[in-house]
Amino acid sequence: MGRTPIASSPESEFGIKVQPHSAARPSPDKYGGRYPQPPPPRPYHLSKKWFPWLVPTIIIVNIVLFIIAMYINNCPAHSDNCVGVATLGRFAFQSTHENPLLGPSAATLLNIGALEVHKVVEEHQAWRIVSCMWLHAGMFHILANMLSLLFVGIRLEQEFGFARIGLLYLISGIGGSLSSSLFVRTTISVGASGALFGLLGAMLSELLVNWTIYENKLESLLSLLLIILINMAVGILPHVDNFAHLGGFGTGFLLGFVLLIRPQFAWINRRNSPAGYIATSSSKSKYKAYQCFLLIVSVILLTTGFTVGLVLLLRGVDGNDHCPWCHYLSCVPTPLWTCEARCASSQYGNELYLTCMQNQKSKYYELDSSNNSTSQIQRFCAELCS
Repeated sequence: MGRTPIASSPESEFGIKVQPHSAARPSPDKYGGRYPQPPPPRPYHLSKKWFPWLVPTIIIVNIVLFIIAMYINNCPAHSDNCVGVATLGRFAFQSTHENPLLGPSAATLLNIGALEVHKVVEEHQAWRIVSCMWLHAGMFHILANMLSLLFVGIRLEQEFGFARIGLLYLISGIGGSLSSSLFVRTTISVGASGALFGLLGAMLSELLVNWTIYENKLESLLSLLLIILINMAVGILPHVDNFAHLGGFGTGFLLGFVLLIRPQFAWINRRNSPAGYIATSSSKSKYKAYQCFLLIVSVILLTTGFTVGLVLLLRGVDGNDHCPWCHYLSCVPTPLWTCEARCASSQYGNELYLTCMQNQKSKYYELDSSNNSTSQIQRFCAELCS
């Protein structure tokens, strides 16, 4: 059996002809003296979809830490007014009079890492700026935060990946904690709200810095602004730390210009073009000039803001002393509710000097070193402002 001759090959019966390489390109005469271009590159999509695993992990960690906090709290061992003792046992909630969010006591939260200015400044426990964003005050608190993180964080991680969203979440949370510690001086603070508002701020800046690649720009912008304003409005209610919201939002907004910047379509298409294809666009730069400008400005503002904020905090500076009206950013009194008392304080040993920010009354108090100083200051401040 020899080889089948080409002339009598089976392929020839179906009209398939094999041409030499030199004959592969058609004559330029058919195209006005020019060879045809290869097909254009495939359409470029915004980005590949990442598998979201970091955001679900953060949610699980927050839930586990809340369960641990309830185990440490052990309300039945310290109080007779716990909620759900028969069902939850050791994990029962503090009374709604003490904690209306259904969670542990303030003392428990303080012991496991809540943000408290005195401990950060006087006892040099700066790690509380990070630890507080992983703790929650109650069931309602953690449920609201984790549902928000699920809907916002999953989408962002799919678009930009775990590394950038992880950095965005962590740094925004620290920014929120730093802002809170400069203005909330008499209460403890916990929660992931600063990090969540950082994600919202980053969504806004991502839309602005990548403005040219989006369709329905105005509709997207107005929808996002409405969501942000609604969430900010919740912050003017009592017992909500809006300074953490504002600090996290501002940090995330600036980080979005740095971490969520996208290359130009023209640059991507030129890079993905097949050999011989002449791109119609003359753009050679990966980013537009305004994108680079916003990136540089954001890096400068972030570096300056964090540096100044940390220096002021570690020096014990009270932001309310330099901004008497700033407390209205966190709570606006109305006929429907009253804001918690806010006082400027200075302490020398066990002697405490308080000034009520609402009525400007001042008074000296003697602290009991055997009790929680934070709860004592809150009580004295409420008395002074009443």
